[in-house]
Amino acid sequence: MDVHGRDLRYFAAVAEELNFTRAAERLFISQPALSKQIRMLEKQLGADLFHRDRRSTRLTAVEETLLPHAREVLAGWQAAEAAVEEAKAAERCTLVIGMSTSPGRGLLPALRTRLISRHPEARPVLRQVNWADPSAGLADGASDVAFVWLPLPDGDRYRYTVVVREPRLVALPHGHPLVARAAADREGAVDFTDLLDEPFLALPAEAGPLRDYWLALDARAGRAPRIGGEVAGAEETHEAVANGQGVALLAGGNAPLVVRDEVTAVPVRGISPSRLAVAARRDDERPLVLSYLAAASEVAAGTA
Repeated sequence: MDVHGRDLRYFAAVAEELNFTRAAERLFISQPALSKQIRMLEKQLGADLFHRDRRSTRLTAVEETLLPHAREVLAGWQAAEAAVEEAKAAERCTLVIGMSTSPGRGLLPALRTRLISRHPEARPVLRQVNWADPSAGLADGASDVAFVWLPLPDGDRYRYTVVVREPRLVALPHGHPLVARAAADREGAVDFTDLLDEPFLALPAEAGPLRDYWLALDARAGRAPRIGGEVAGAEETHEAVANGQGVALLAGGNAPLVVRDEVTAVPVRGISPSRLAVAARRDDERPLVLSYLAAASEVAAGTA
């Protein structure tokens, strides 16, 4: 037997009012329509729910048995509706921020402050994403906005604001000959041409153009890089460099994530600076997303 929640609501109103006219007014429907629905419910149940005559409406034994269960079902559904509305409100207020590593540089608190000033109800949630996903969760919808390194694969799908431009460094193991060369250099740097024969640590192949960027393919004049291994996180990069598996390019602001113990980093001449951006899907027009991008633009302008 499939009873509609509306029928239970109608039944409970008549049982509580013991008057079809008053129950119809309470439900904002006509009395004939209410009577019709009650008759249909009685037909489904195979029993009368009310004794009716011209003067009064009285309960039957079946109605007295059904009423507490009907009230329980209606109360349960009301609770479910309230929970759904609460979940929907939380979803509207939640902004998932994707990142492959913590952006540092004071960016998270600066952007959070600006977002909350516009939307006090906003709940920013941070989400760590493997380096194999250069979109930091934007591509599959797991993130609403994200800190990403440019270039992005399928760049036309996204809008972004560059918040940081930094020179690229090369992470080297202590004792590497290029560490001494950089120390003797007037600028404390090495030329990228000095690195062409070095084995490089590469991002996973899924990173696409971002893998090529951190291998600096555009500065190699068509010369293929030597790949010493693949890395998908800052800790893996530190361990691989320390163990002599290869060298790795990194943004200046990310050096503290890799440089410690047996690893150092020196500036590299002859390659373009890195660009860290806050990005979102181009078709996402939700207020929180647009506000976060606007905040990123303000922070970028202040930094500049």
